[in-house]
Amino acid sequence: MKDLPPELRPREKLLSHGPAALQDAELLAILLRTGTAGNGVLQMAQQLLDRFQGLGGLLRADGAALAGVKGLGPAKRAELLAVLELARRTLAAEMARRPVFDSPSAVRDFLRLELAELGHEVFAVLFLDAQHRLIRFEPMFRGTLTQTSVYPREVLKRALALEAAAVILAHNHPSGVAEPSKADEFLTQSLKAALQMIDVRVLDHFVVGRGPVVSFAERGLL
Repeated sequence: MKDLPPELRPREKLLSHGPAALQDAELLAILLRTGTAGNGVLQMAQQLLDRFQGLGGLLRADGAALAGVKGLGPAKRAELLAVLELARRTLAAEMARRPVFDSPSAVRDFLRLELAELGHEVFAVLFLDAQHRLIRFEPMFRGTLTQTSVYPREVLKRALALEAAAVILAHNHPSGVAEPSKADEFLTQSLKAALQMIDVRVLDHFVVGRGPVVSFAERGLL
């Protein structure tokens, strides 16, 4: 990094021109601070981005995946995981302050962080208050999602316990393809009918892939 002219060093560039002027590798290099022997920090940053298919994939990687990267010691892994958790908490706080549909991009970004990189299917629920602000996000079921593995009564129990007025359903497709299946559609309608009995609205169901996040409401499937 010291071999670069001052105006090209990521930290100095950020301070002079703002974070938007930096490429992903430059921002990551600031966080990493140092590279390894024979491998500068900018090169290391780009290699990490390539390995995890971009900044989003890197920030969604878990501790086990990061532990396998040469030169990424406990301190750097902890910093990356802390950045991920800060991002999650920031998005959750935004959804708790105002109606979720005032910022649909925050909902999608939050679900990507929570679900996109999981190697197994998870069905989760965002429980909302009467103003459609987030009360709590809860992963509820794990494994292949079928009518027998997702129990509507458990979703109803949590909605009542949290005094939720509405919910957003979400699940991931580990294949990376976010296209809803017929089973997804059937499950959505079953949960919608069950929740109507306790006056809880299903506002949407998101299917999360490794990039796209598909909305049932936008597809007209609700």
